[in-house]
Amino acid sequence: MAPNVEQSEFFEKKRLGGILIVKDPPKFDLDSYISNYEGFTRLDRLHYIGSSSIYLAVEAYRSAITEAKRGKNVELYQTLVKELATISPSDPAAFPDEAWVEKKTRDVKEELDRLDHELKSYKNNLIKESIRMGNEDMGHFYFACGDYTEAHKSYYRMREHCTSAKHLANMTLRLVYVSIAQKAWMSVQAHLAKVDATQLRLEERTKLDPILSAVCGLAHMCVGNLRDAATQFISTASLYLTTEPAGGIFWQREVLSGNDIAVYGGLCALATMDRSELHHNVLGSSEFRNFLELEPHIRRAITLFCNSKYSACLEILEEYRADYLLDVYLSKVLAIIYGRVRTESIVQYFIPFSCVTLDEMATKFHLTGEYATIEDELESLINNGTLNARIDLVDRLLVSPPTNPRYDVHTDALAMAETYDHTLRLRLTRLSMLAAGMEVRPEKGQHKDMSSGGHDGFAGTMKSLGHKMGF
Repeated sequence: MAPNVEQSEFFEKKRLGGILIVKDPPKFDLDSYISNYEGFTRLDRLHYIGSSSIYLAVEAYRSAITEAKRGKNVELYQTLVKELATISPSDPAAFPDEAWVEKKTRDVKEELDRLDHELKSYKNNLIKESIRMGNEDMGHFYFACGDYTEAHKSYYRMREHCTSAKHLANMTLRLVYVSIAQKAWMSVQAHLAKVDATQLRLEERTKLDPILSAVCGLAHMCVGNLRDAATQFISTASLYLTTEPAGGIFWQREVLSGNDIAVYGGLCALATMDRSELHHNVLGSSEFRNFLELEPHIRRAITLFCNSKYSACLEILEEYRADYLLDVYLSKVLAIIYGRVRTESIVQYFIPFSCVTLDEMATKFHLTGEYATIEDELESLINNGTLNARIDLVDRLLVSPPTNPRYDVHTDALAMAETYDHTLRLRLTRLSMLAAGMEVRPEKGQHKDMSSGGHDGFAGTMKSLGHKMGF
């Protein structure tokens, strides 16, 4: 069936549009993989896998359609059925269930009318807690229907009716949740800052910190701030794996699983940290080690990188490329991450050598498709200043440029002497000024201005010095 799927109208349009299509089968089993999630992310991940993987397209769409029929998002159900029909027209799930669509549409309208009527009655009674809960119910309803804009508005209306710090934190967490569903990462970061500023009790703060750290790492990763993302993921406490729902959201299953934190954090760290940092901050972290236990291949790849076995590290990452390309969040930055890890591996591998054959480089670092030959890749690294080397095409060597240690030592010594001479002259000048009585002491009442380094104090000092010197 795979060849027919690959040649379908759906994937042909994606191919013509330059959208990435994953042809290789992933290592994970779809049922086992998706069992780690629930809520909107389960359906979102199934939809993304189905629309990206030729190998899993039909299976993922079937599961997504089944999942959609358990919810209230009629529009998404119709979209899934329509897309499956363009991939596999003869599949039983590709035919819409019109009776379900009609019944669910009617039920959704009736529920909306009921919730709207209840909210109006709460507002007439002027009971803040009832109004808050009414807006919350309305937000839940809109979110379940896939109308994230209205859900965001409903949750935001809860703010003026929150009577405690916990209510305010839960409301803001709901806004974070909606923003994640919208893929609005700047909004996610803004709401996370508000949650962090909420005055919560110590035990509530302790439970909430791992969630904030993990979600903040996700937001940083999705906007390309890989270093900040790595820092946040690595600092996520292992308490995250057992934390109770916060804001009514079971974050470990509805947003990020422990496996996701291990993969995202490990890859972002590989892309932005050197070997000593990886050894100390990642492998040496007692908290993050608990996450790495869930994904042993990530820990193995980091260990190999720290031990200077770069080609083995890259081989492990390449084995899981198809899996990561099917991740709804990681796929957007995977090319950047893999590119940085590969570049750093090449640079670090070449440092101990004065020359390496190009054939040896090609053997150690297999091409990934971005460049036609290893010479093209090395040339690109040399031109952008990443790799300090020269290519000898005659003898097919990558040569380190000659260095003159004696010249470097003399240059450093001269620079040090100039710095010392400059510092000594400044000190002699100060001593001469003190000996000539040119020191200006602040008058009474001026101590505050002088100690603060303010503009007025500085100007007064310079004016007094000018008078004494005859200016």
